[in-house]
Amino acid sequence: MNEALLIALLVGWLLDLCLGDPVRLPHPIVWFGKWISYWEHRLNHGRQRKFKGGLLAVGSIVLVFCVAWWITKVLDLRLLEDSNPLAFWRGVGGAVFCTLVVFYCLAGTTLIREVRAVFLALDRSLDEGRRQVARIVGRDTSQLSAQEVRTAALETLAENLSDGVVAPLFWFALLGAPGMLAYKMTNTLDSMIGYRTERYRDFGCIAAHVDDVANYIPARLTAFLMALPHAICHFSFSIFHFIKKYGRQHASPNSGYPEAALAGILDCRFGGPHYYFGELFDKPYIGENERPLETADMRTAIRINRFVEVVMVGLTTLAVSFNPLLIS
Repeated sequence: MNEALLIALLVGWLLDLCLGDPVRLPHPIVWFGKWISYWEHRLNHGRQRKFKGGLLAVGSIVLVFCVAWWITKVLDLRLLEDSNPLAFWRGVGGAVFCTLVVFYCLAGTTLIREVRAVFLALDRSLDEGRRQVARIVGRDTSQLSAQEVRTAALETLAENLSDGVVAPLFWFALLGAPGMLAYKMTNTLDSMIGYRTERYRDFGCIAAHVDDVANYIPARLTAFLMALPHAICHFSFSIFHFIKKYGRQHASPNSGYPEAALAGILDCRFGGPHYYFGELFDKPYIGENERPLETADMRTAIRINRFVEVVMVGLTTLAVSFNPLLIS
């Protein structure tokens, strides 16, 4: 069993659970964003934009994985069992590195705080709600109604449960800390350049496709874990038919599944047309019940997120324990 890696996983998760994203500490995702922005401004023009964007996407993901893999080899957790003091402290460094990777790559607590803040801000004023939701969504928020602000927040909560919790843990279970960091670079690339706007349609095409592949299993696993308690409590599996029907209608091949799960549980409607960077995107609706969303819906969604997070940490613990690709 990979005891040291398991401890790093659990401590990193508990740190995120208690603290969320550290505001005053350097954050690798911020560095990823600066790296992508630097190269996007220098490459996203002229001819062969798809090739240059693909080179940036694949090169960045491979670079992050290789650097993280090299660090885990230098700071080998197995050295914790070595009697040599220098080797032992290298092992301690490896444990700290893996713990920090988990801490920085999980976003469950921060996401919940942000969504809760949207609903509280909206209780004060519509303008405050719009400004708050703009922190967590990519769409234009200046003209959103109160209902659309709440919808945007809950859609993001569902989608990012996959992107910010389940998928990072999934890749950690498969490839350890290097896999988790490589996934976060993949997801950051997609969130910055993976749009179908005129500026990014060609340049971000490869980044978007790589993200689709990386999230294919995690998105569906997220939807399943979200829906399972609902199905058991209601003695009905109709929620899974709902997810199958509406999940595939989303513009993204993955995002629709966790969003459909939450829409089915709350018996509400997500989706519809949105503006991104000044361009209107007519997205299909998920669900049919266009009822007003309330604070109680937010609380229900948060409980679902926490349940899925705890279950996924448990599943990851089991996977790490018996994964022969990881340290032994």
